[in-house]
Amino acid sequence: MNNAIRLRSPDTFLVKATLLLVSTLTVMAGATIAPSLPAMRQHFSDVANADYLVRLVLTVPALFIAIGAPIAGTIIDRFGRKGLLSLAVFLYGLAGSSGFLLDAIGLILVGRMLLGLSVAAIMTTATTLIADYYLGAARAQFLGLQAAFMGFGGVVFLTLGGYLADVNWRLPFLIYLIAWLILPLVLLILPEPQRTMRTASQPLDVTSESIPWILLIVTYGIALLTQIVFYMIPVQLPFYLQQLTNANASQSGIAIALATLATSISALSYQHLKARFTFTNIYAIAFGLMGIGYLVISFARSYELVLVGLAIAGLGIGLLMPNMNVCLTSSTPVALRGRILGGLTTSFFLGQFTSPLVSQPLSTWLNLSTTYRLAGGLMLAVTALTLSVMIRWKYSDREPQR
Repeated sequence: MNNAIRLRSPDTFLVKATLLLVSTLTVMAGATIAPSLPAMRQHFSDVANADYLVRLVLTVPALFIAIGAPIAGTIIDRFGRKGLLSLAVFLYGLAGSSGFLLDAIGLILVGRMLLGLSVAAIMTTATTLIADYYLGAARAQFLGLQAAFMGFGGVVFLTLGGYLADVNWRLPFLIYLIAWLILPLVLLILPEPQRTMRTASQPLDVTSESIPWILLIVTYGIALLTQIVFYMIPVQLPFYLQQLTNANASQSGIAIALATLATSISALSYQHLKARFTFTNIYAIAFGLMGIGYLVISFARSYELVLVGLAIAGLGIGLLMPNMNVCLTSSTPVALRGRILGGLTTSFFLGQFTSPLVSQPLSTWLNLSTTYRLAGGLMLAVTALTLSVMIRWKYSDREPQR
């Protein structure tokens, strides 16, 4: 009995490894099949609006993540974390792999919608469990590790997806079945956090005044905007590289994986940066790196230079998710943690869904290099705005530091 309790302690290797493995599933949700997009477009070339529909296969999960995340947050705040997480991991494997067998783009989109609902529950619950299990510096460290591990997982899955897509565009859908290998760990290893104190007393103390509404609005806005910009990489980069250097699917997968690797490297440094800088300082660094990276991509005339831009942008992107998560979990009521993180997940993936709706008309009207240039200029403008806020109103002095 004592051994079982020790195995299920949040500080054990197995619990931490399970949380990290579950977190990688959120990265796989869309980008894993990004290298398949050009071949998928050719396969469905006789379907009306094939360009939009094929890109929606990549991004429609994000819309349903955005819809499902607040619901998932409410469920886990009221009924606990583990049951919903287990169900979501099972649905993830089933819905994600469905594209391997389905041959109608409409049915593939339905499978991707169900995949999105499962990811909504997985991402919200996994991050909430981390906030439940760990406090202070340990929480900041693990949230940085989570973002880094998601990035490393993305490198593996994207690279594998690229090579599989060169064989057949359907094969990357099979990667989603890895969720069923993780499911036994979720069922057997993860402990359900104690909820007695939270349910018995804390809801009585939560008032509208205790919720930092301005912080929530700003953080959700940052998540929305940066994901619109970030998701131009998996959505548009395979087509951009194909135009620029006639790159194949595996080269596109490696390029996107490099950006993901860079996000992991910067996420691993998050705890050390947070010990020296405020939340607002880190936002300014992240926005600046994204802006510079996208400008390099837009002016690149070779595959190698595009990789340089992707690496720079990835370093900025990797700082955003842990910064938002730590800021919100350290500044909001515990009783509302699931719902607040569900709102962040909604903003995050709504930006991903919106990205092709913004970038595709721009790339059609202008071209992809100009579209990337505009995105880089936008992020540098946001950097300047953030620096202006820091200097003129000293906002960072009033933000939560722990």
